[in-house]
Amino acid sequence: MDDWATRALGDVILKTPTTDPKKTPDVKFLYVDVSGVSNKTLEITTAEELLGKDAPSRARRIVSAGDIIFATVRPTLRRIAIVPEYLDGQVVSTGYFVFKPNSEVFNRYLYYFLQTETFMGKMQRLQAGASYPAVNDTQVKGQPISYPPIPEQQRIVAILDQAFADIEKARANAEKNLKNARELFDSYLQQVFSQRGEGWEVRPLESFSTIVNGFAFKSGDFSPNNKAKSIKITNVGVYNFVEKSDNYLPKDYLDKYDSYKAYEGDIVVALTRTIISAGLKVAVVPPNYDASLINQRVAAVQVNEDIMPKEMLQAFLSTSIAIKYVKSNVSELMQPNLSIKDLKAFPVPVPPSGKKLAICNNISDIKNQVDQLVGVYETKLSSLDELKKSLLQKAFSGELKKGEGRAA
Repeated sequence: MDDWATRALGDVILKTPTTDPKKTPDVKFLYVDVSGVSNKTLEITTAEELLGKDAPSRARRIVSAGDIIFATVRPTLRRIAIVPEYLDGQVVSTGYFVFKPNSEVFNRYLYYFLQTETFMGKMQRLQAGASYPAVNDTQVKGQPISYPPIPEQQRIVAILDQAFADIEKARANAEKNLKNARELFDSYLQQVFSQRGEGWEVRPLESFSTIVNGFAFKSGDFSPNNKAKSIKITNVGVYNFVEKSDNYLPKDYLDKYDSYKAYEGDIVVALTRTIISAGLKVAVVPPNYDASLINQRVAAVQVNEDIMPKEMLQAFLSTSIAIKYVKSNVSELMQPNLSIKDLKAFPVPVPPSGKKLAICNNISDIKNQVDQLVGVYETKLSSLDELKKSLLQKAFSGELKKGEGRAA
């Protein structure tokens, strides 16, 4: 690396021109806000056409094709993109730092450098602000970058381009397989609860369950220093209970609010934002949350397992049949909220006694198989992320060799 140079980013970029679109009120221009870059594809996905008179105050920075933009607001979200040809001469928000590389640095080399753990780690340590953490332009310009002569930069970029393309192809396959695995379980459950045979009956949930509505504890009551665990809507995921370290209440509340407890094996339902893109927010209380206090907008369902095993009820609540019922009853003016009344009236298909054990065993077997597949594909996705980080680290330390980065 004897021929490598190390300089501050501010020393290898050119000044970015600025504009005030309001001075030409009737002239149209394309504008990229800080939300216009995807941190998954690292591309500009949205450019809004505006008249100068409608320009927001942050519409100031003129970009050229080939420039790299980096969002300094919430920098760890990694909103980084190269400006495409169709946005040449257009405008981006001052929430972006615009890198216009000089003749010493190849633009795609700089683009990859901004994705490294070294640079992003610095941004994470430097960001300030509680609601909208950000870094300033001076902090960005002050970061060091090491680089070889242009031909070597281009060689490194060519290797990274090919490796990252292979990785993204492998990622797409893994994500497709992951989706198929999850759909396999959904399809089986749909078949079980929709193609019901003789002896099945549809009953309201409250007819075979005790439903406990949460209490409106004050936000100031919660602290990681307290001793009593609670269950808030943030604990309730889709078929998954999410443990939190800050949802603790004073210990004496365990006696004071004894009637607002959920126990190991209870099914908890999020009544606020009940439905998210992944499905219905329903989970089973784990052993280490036994006798936890239930916060408002969470309900605990204590099911009579002589009528319906809790595993079967949770499985039913993840089907499209259940989601359809919730969608028909939630209030979506502000956010999808399910009322305790509608939860109690939830129509649940209940099988005859002689079929419960076999259905439960089949559900458990298929879920275990699907969970194993999901684990394989999630591990694959995680490995691909680590491979990208490793390649970037090697690239900017002069260790990247041709042929590296092939994704199995």
